[in-house]
Amino acid sequence: MKSDFLTHQAQTTPHPIGLDIKFAEGSYIHTTDGRQYLDFVAGVSACGLGHRHPKVISAIKNQLDSYLHVMVYGEFIQSPAVEFTKLLAENLPDSLSQTYLVNSGTEAIDGAMKLARRVTGRSQILAAKNCYHGNSYGALSLMDYEERIAPFRPLVGDISHIQFNEETCLDVITNNTAAVILETIQGGAGFIIPENDYLKKVKQRCEKVGALLILDEIQPGFGRTGKLFGFQHFDVVPDILVLGKGMASGLPCGAFTASESIMSQLSDSPKMGHITTFGGNPVIAAASKATLEVLLNSDIIEKTLEKEQLFRQHLQHDLIIEIRGKGLMLAPIFKNSEIANHVVLEAKNRNLLLFWLLYESRAVRISPPLNISDEDIIHGCGIIIDIIEDYKKSKSVE
Repeated sequence: MKSDFLTHQAQTTPHPIGLDIKFAEGSYIHTTDGRQYLDFVAGVSACGLGHRHPKVISAIKNQLDSYLHVMVYGEFIQSPAVEFTKLLAENLPDSLSQTYLVNSGTEAIDGAMKLARRVTGRSQILAAKNCYHGNSYGALSLMDYEERIAPFRPLVGDISHIQFNEETCLDVITNNTAAVILETIQGGAGFIIPENDYLKKVKQRCEKVGALLILDEIQPGFGRTGKLFGFQHFDVVPDILVLGKGMASGLPCGAFTASESIMSQLSDSPKMGHITTFGGNPVIAAASKATLEVLLNSDIIEKTLEKEQLFRQHLQHDLIIEIRGKGLMLAPIFKNSEIANHVVLEAKNRNLLLFWLLYESRAVRISPPLNISDEDIIHGCGIIIDIIEDYKKSKSVE
């Protein structure tokens, strides 16, 4: 299987992790060689309710018995999509009332960019330095990481960058700006949290010049930060909200949400201003609705902040400089990238799954299922501390 994987399936890196998966359940992934791994990654934040949550599986199976894909997005009334978008609207600010369902967070970013240009009649889009919004041409064009974008130029034009959390950059937002697009919490940069009402000040500046604020909640969304959406911590409401990852408990999904007056401009002049074949797929919409219902009707989100403190309590070590992030979107920052890389690789050998972040090489990603048990948190943290201690002794690190 590994040989066929490397031969026939296109690869993203020269050295994939290469676990051969047999099944997954709860906070654990099982491989064909009989090993069981505690999952501190959750599909890179996609499996917020863990693997194969029973209520999500039940919703999927029930929908399979009714119908699968029947028509391109938006033409037929399909109850899973209607019910999910209605439930979502009921739990968002009034101005975020209409949702366009797509296939991924990346596609949602592209849709949001198109929508902002359509609504404002302007072309300039401002993104943050060290941002990550996906890898389609539109989303990739928001990136300022030259090593990653240089091979694919020319990119989408009229995109500039501002420094996240730097208020002196706000004057760059002008009457020429269609939108400012920001991650509510910067992911690839190291789980950077907005400070000093930064997002609120960006929104105020956007309102002053007639630009739109797009917030990317692909990672922070659906309970990961201790609220349903990360922006709810920061006293700000975006004009366009971008969703993905944890929305459907591991099925491919994405969405962008705005007011009816904004979103309606994708439906005319031209008609089908955005179109997707499989967006709003009924099986995925059923999984999304079930996921949202579990989050709303349990204490999972509330417990997320308690579990954050458990991680912080049990990840105390002199080689960890700080722990960034919020809720169960956490990134221990080590003294150097060598230690961080060693921790990720050695954790796999000890049946714990960790991962890297895109830009911050000193960081280790911790984004487990939101319903992970306290016992599993303490156990996994113990593995990490043991790895660090063994490393420190072997390298005589001070």
